[in-house]
This record gives sequence, structure tokens and C-alpha cells, in this order.
Amino acid sequence: MADAVHIPDEAETRARWGAFAWTAENAEQAKKVIARYPAGRQQSAVMPLLDLAQRQVGAETQTQGWLPVPVMEYIADQLDMPYMRVYEVATFYTMYNLAPVGRYHVQVCGTTPCMLRGSDDVFSACKNKGLVKGGTTPDGLFTLTEVECLGACANAPMVQINDDNFEDLTYDSMSAILDDLAAGKQPKIGPQIERQTSCPEGGPTSLKEMVAENHDYRGQWNEGARA
Repeated sequence: MADAVHIPDEAETRARWGAFAWTAENAEQAKKVIARYPAGRQQSAVMPLLDLAQRQVGAETQTQGWLPVPVMEYIADQLDMPYMRVYEVATFYTMYNLAPVGRYHVQVCGTTPCMLRGSDDVFSACKNKGLVKGGTTPDGLFTLTEVECLGACANAPMVQINDDNFEDLTYDSMSAILDDLAAGKQPKIGPQIERQTSCPEGGPTSLKEMVAENHDYRGQWNEGARA
């Protein structure tokens, strides 16, 4: 796994983020989120509010976003809960970044299914593009992190980059994804081979007649609709 995250200097962090407040749009969204919970249970909104805050920081810094300490304190005050309870949540889930990251946060799954299916090749592709595990590239574009299972084992190996999953990766396809992102292009999201979501490679392996019948039915329906 990557080395422990380096928390930025607190004085600098407070100088930059001590006056954090929601944008007008996010303030309305925060109210809607809190209103989902019964009176006295507003602390249940901590996770979506942390995500919202991270996205606001990301928008202000043109990165994937992170959670400075003053931002977490702001949320704690709004939800009337001890700051340490907010920090406990933020440190438990890897979806929350406790230090600045790049514009694209490349999270590579290194758990057993992905490792057996070639996550080492994915890491090699990242390394050869200048990405270092636990660090951010000098241009601020990429941060590379190794994470535990991301729940796409049938499509191993895979990475999550910001909000998108890229699956069924090889050295070449991972290299191509990084090249596209660096060039400002949107790479194909999901499986990088010819299959639908996590369906078997090459098409169905069972109930083939049913699939064929449904395909024929849809074709006839489409022809009728066009007519």
C-alpha cells in the first residue's frame, strides 16, 4: 500500500481554508441533504456533506478535491457534532482525501482478484507515465493511490479515476487512458474490452436462445416503430 498521506501544514491550511463557506448553490444542496433526516438525526448527513465539501474544494482548486481541517470543522459546526466524529468518518473512507490531490486521482485496486489479473501491469503503465504511488505529478495532473477492493472483481484489473471506473485493463489500455486524460480527452469509461458491463467476454454463455429471441423481438419492434 502507499505510504501514509502527508497532511499539509496546519497554519498554511487554516490561512487558506479558515474562511470556508458553502457556495450559494451548495448551501441549498446542504439544506436538502440535512432535511432527509429526522430532527435530532442531522449528524447522519455527515457523509454526503463531506463529499459535497470535497467537490467544492476541488472546483476551487481545479483538482479532484480534498478535505482541509477547517472544512471538516465547518461541517461539524453545521451538524452540531464534535469535530473528532467528522474526522473519524473522513479518515475511515478512502473516498475522502485528507491531503491535496491532482486533477485526476488514479486509484488502482491492488487486492487479490486485480493482482491476479494484472494490476502490476497497470501500476507499471502508471510508473512509466511518471506517476509515483502516494504522490502527485509535478504538473499537478495525476495523483496515484493504491486502494483495496473497489467492487468490480469480475472486471479485474480496474482503476477508479475521480468518479469513473475503467475496467479490464492492460498495460496498453491504461497507458492510453492516461494519455487521453493528459491531452484533455475523455477516455472510454467502463470495460476496455468488447463486453457489456460485467457480462462474459464474447457474449452470453448460457440461455443463448433466449438472448437471440429477445434480439429478434427488439429488431422487429424497432422496424415497426420506424414504419
